[in-house]
Parts: sequence; structure tokens; C-alpha cells
Amino acid sequence: MSNEGTRSTHDLLIIGAGPVGLALALALKDAGLDIVLADARPRTVVSADPRDLALAHGSRLTLQRLGVWDAIATTAIEHIHISQQGGFGRTLLDAAEHELPALGYVVSAGGLTAALRAAVDAAGIAVMDETEVLNLAPGADDIIASLGGPGRPATTLSARLAVCAEGGLRAGDPNVIEHDYQQHALIAQLGVAGGHRSTAFERFTDEGPLALLPKDGGYALVHVVRPDSADALLALDDAAYLARLQAHIGNRARLTNVSKRLRYALVLRYRKSAIGQRTVWLGNAAQTLHPVAGQGFNLALRDVWALADTLLRHCSEAAPGARRDPGNTRVLSDYARRRGLDRLGTIRFTDTLARVFSNDIAPLRHARGAALFALDVCPPLRHFIARRMMFGARAWP
Repeated sequence: MSNEGTRSTHDLLIIGAGPVGLALALALKDAGLDIVLADARPRTVVSADPRDLALAHGSRLTLQRLGVWDAIATTAIEHIHISQQGGFGRTLLDAAEHELPALGYVVSAGGLTAALRAAVDAAGIAVMDETEVLNLAPGADDIIASLGGPGRPATTLSARLAVCAEGGLRAGDPNVIEHDYQQHALIAQLGVAGGHRSTAFERFTDEGPLALLPKDGGYALVHVVRPDSADALLALDDAAYLARLQAHIGNRARLTNVSKRLRYALVLRYRKSAIGQRTVWLGNAAQTLHPVAGQGFNLALRDVWALADTLLRHCSEAAPGARRDPGNTRVLSDYARRRGLDRLGTIRFTDTLARVFSNDIAPLRHARGAALFALDVCPPLRHFIARRMMFGARAWP
């Protein structure tokens, strides 16, 4: 770290020390860049994130490249059963059909963050916890960040590039597209008699998808409903709520208990462009997606890997002795070109699924059933959908 007066200078400032920001720092640990991360939250809060993430097979490959896969507790998804309530048609995706050990994995967001943070610490990359980035002022040669935090004086630092990996998607921003799904998601942990058999269920109801993801010996639940239904379901005791869930899934699994239920509103927000002057937005700072098909974090990790690869390539092309500039326009434009198809394709894919599978209009219900039936009897189509879910719109590893 060098100093210009009292202002520290860096090549890269990463805002957000959650799994997205930490993964980027780790991917660039051997790039020869001066990297610093800042997060407004205490470290213990970030590592205690109660959410569960569904990692696609492609995300496993990325985490293996980062050297953290073996440090993460995961539960494999070998089979995915997809169906709709009150209509015909279902399909089954199977890892063996694609010659893979698993289609995906379920992991605790807090556990993943803790493993990434340990690796970042071991690499000697600086993380400023409880440090809020109050403002970013981009200029021709660098970007100035104003920092603040509890019990500390306001300071500034400069960087060649700022990567925003947490928050910042505000309503009213002309660069942000927004759609309120008028749905809430209830999340909880479920017990199941006889174990989950490495099988995930995606059950579409007239209010939204209900997902059971194998986690440890039971299931992680994502139950999407209308806001008024969420109010009513949260008011039920555990036995009554389990009975509602059991009615939705039938005899596919016998549920035995449920943990405390949490809820959050579902709103699609995404930036029309994920790059700006000496700035890149990643993860939920670039887009927040509907949880259907579990694509949000997987898209973010593909963005992380592509950005790191772009920066490494351009840094290696710098003339000997010249200061590397990861934030110049050519670098960021190259990254944007590489990620445009997959990013917008994944946003549209999940948005279409959420809209088409969250209503009970008879013609659509029949069309959904026909689509599920077609997937079930057409292996090439099923293979294409599976690869898209594992590797993104380009369906590349």
C-alpha cells in the first residue's frame, strides 16, 4: 500500500466482503494488483448469513479453481423433479444422464463466505470490516472513495477500479430496470422422513414456485406466494404450515418438522449496463433475480470469473515497468462484451419462468404441462436446459 499525503492508493477497491467480492479478490490474488475490500457489516454478521445457495455444477468448477471447494460443507443435488400442481406434465433431470457426480449443490451462504474469507486472509489481501463506502467520485485516472464507519473519522482512498459487489440497486436510478413480482418468498429448514435421496423438487403452484433443496439430512425450503398469503402462512403454527406444504407436494416426500420461517419480497432489479466510469457492478449490486431455478449467485460467480480473467489478461499485456490500469475503458468494455449474452439471457430466462409459472390461467397451465412433457420425452432438449442451468446462457463450462 502506498500513500499520497493521507490518502491510500490501490489498483482495485472491492465494495462488499460477501461471497461475490471475496471470490473476485481470491481470483485476482496472483495478478500483482494492490487489492483492498471494504464492507459496512461486521465480519461475524457476514459469515452468519442464514440463506442457502444452490450452486450449479459450473459454480463448483469455479470454486475448485479458487481452492476453497474442499473447505465448504455441501449437499449434492443428483436429481431434480419438476412438476406443476393441478396440471399434467413433469420432468426429471438426472446427473447420471449428463455423466456428472451432481447437477448442483446446496451450501450455506454464511459457510461459503467464511471459507472464502479464510482464503482471502491467507492470501494477505486487506479487508476493512465495518467500513462503509459513502461516495464514489470517478475521474480520468482513478476513482476516489469516501469511507466512514462506527467510531472512526471519515477518510478517502483512491483506486484505479472500484467493483461494487453488494447493494446499490436503488429505485429511481435511470440505469436500473425494476419489476415487482408481488410475491414473497418464505425460507426455512425442513425435516423429511427417510432422507432426501439427493433429490430436489421444484413444484409450480398458482402463486409461485415451491422448491425443496436437499440440505444436510433434510430440505432447505423456498416457498413463493402472494404477500397476503405470506401473512396468513406465517400466522400458522408449525403443524398447520407443514400440512399446507404436504398438500402442495403430495406423496413425493413426507415432511416431519419445520424451522423458524423467514420472508423476503421478490423484486427484479438489474442495471442496463453493469459497467461505468472506472466502476463495475457485480452480484446483487448488478442484478437481483427471482429465485426460480436458483440462478442468481451462479450468474454472479460467472461474472466474477470473467472479470478476473479479463483483468489478468490485460494486466499481463501491460508494458514492463508500466503501471497497470484495470479500470481503463478498453478493459471494462472488453468485460461487458464478454458477459452481455449470458447476463441478459439469464435475467430474461428467470423472469420468463417466474411470470409464466406463477398464475393459474388455463391456457398457460396446459402449455406449461406440454412443455414439461416435452422435456421429459426429449433428451436433447432436456440436456440443453440442464447445461444452461449449470453453465449459463452460453452453456459453456
